[in-house]
Amino acid sequence: MDLTDAIYGRRATRAYTAAPVPKEVLERLVDAAIQAPSAVNEQPWDFTIIQNTQLLDRISTAAKAHMTATVPNVSFPEHLHESLESPDFHVFYHAPVLITISARMGAWAVENATLAAENLMLAAHAQGLGSCWIGFAQRWLETAEGKRALGVPDNFVPVAPIIIGHSAASAAPVPRRPPQLRWIG
Repeated sequence: MDLTDAIYGRRATRAYTAAPVPKEVLERLVDAAIQAPSAVNEQPWDFTIIQNTQLLDRISTAAKAHMTATVPNVSFPEHLHESLESPDFHVFYHAPVLITISARMGAWAVENATLAAENLMLAAHAQGLGSCWIGFAQRWLETAEGKRALGVPDNFVPVAPIIIGHSAASAAPVPRRPPQLRWIG
């Protein structure tokens, strides 16, 4: 797949089939992720790959409760609060895989993990897989309990919880607003 096609074609996927993703494919996605640049070439990444649906269900429930308890109602639209309060809503959309990218704590931990995450999501798209960064899980995974659930070392911070799987439906392109450009010189 051409890089431009990957960039313009990748979409956040929120509907998945139950088909498993082979271990070899997941390893290729992680290998693509670690090709990302990192500050001072530190390469501070740690990857947790969860395919256990019971654990994903437990994390979904805990993340929903954490978001409901800690995020002010004005932080995001009402329909998202309704989703969090629904017992039927699963923050991982029943995707078969969660890959959480953590980074060693430091000045550029978020940036380092985010660069790796974009590589991973583009590589997933190139493999014919869907992906989505799950912000609803992010804050709970940063807690001590969340880090324990992932087995993340104390000196690392979970940054990018990304679900992976076979898309159940094609996601339509989302119109983009024109960029605000400032030309100097």
